[in-house]
Amino acid sequence: MNFLRRRLSDSSFIANLPNGYMTDLQRPDPPPPPPPAAVPAPAPAPSTSPAPERRPQPAQSTGTGFFSSITNVVKQTAASAGLVEQTPAPTPKKFKILLVIDEPQQDWAKLFRGKKVQGDYDIKVEQAEFSEINLVSHANGTCNVDMQVLRNGTKVVRSFKPDFVLIRQHAFSMAENEDFRNLIIGLQYAGVPSINSLESIFNLCDKPWAFAQLISCYKKLGPEKFPLIEQTFYPNYKDMLASCF
Repeated sequence: MNFLRRRLSDSSFIANLPNGYMTDLQRPDPPPPPPPAAVPAPAPAPSTSPAPERRPQPAQSTGTGFFSSITNVVKQTAASAGLVEQTPAPTPKKFKILLVIDEPQQDWAKLFRGKKVQGDYDIKVEQAEFSEINLVSHANGTCNVDMQVLRNGTKVVRSFKPDFVLIRQHAFSMAENEDFRNLIIGLQYAGVPSINSLESIFNLCDKPWAFAQLISCYKKLGPEKFPLIEQTFYPNYKDMLASCF
């Protein structure tokens, strides 16, 4: 080694070398190769000495949401498969709608409170006057009622389909805008059950027509079993005035 050092340090020796001979020796050294992957050490042989005590690691907050999501998915899957008992959904309350046509002095909702019909159906009362309702009837048996009433100064607007009706108000009067026979016809058109017959209500809208039905009973039963007060019918007031003079 000392001999090579002396020869390389001699300038005359370097000058006599061929061109390019020392080029490779002057290049920088290449970078060292990456170290080989570490091979895991073999597991130590089991010993009889007690294992060191493991301390509990604090829970990581970043994984809480992830694991809770997995837990919820597992619960939903198990519930759909019938592996766990599901909480039953609340049973909707069953009721029938009673439309009461009457003046507001009588509170029919109070009279039917707590009552049931057809076994286990509650009675929901919707009360209004003839002038406060309108309806649309269909031949398939459905009847949509629109109601606008004033209760303690508050306007109440509702739309519903009555299951049956109770009429306690006259459907016809000689006063202006007091003819509600079209509503009776609409209820009859849809076949809405009525506590008092819709036919009888419609017949009683016209008193001479109702009295004509009584005359029919009078003729069948006789004056002793079915007495009537004698009346005379005039088609208009002019004929009635002519008979007075």
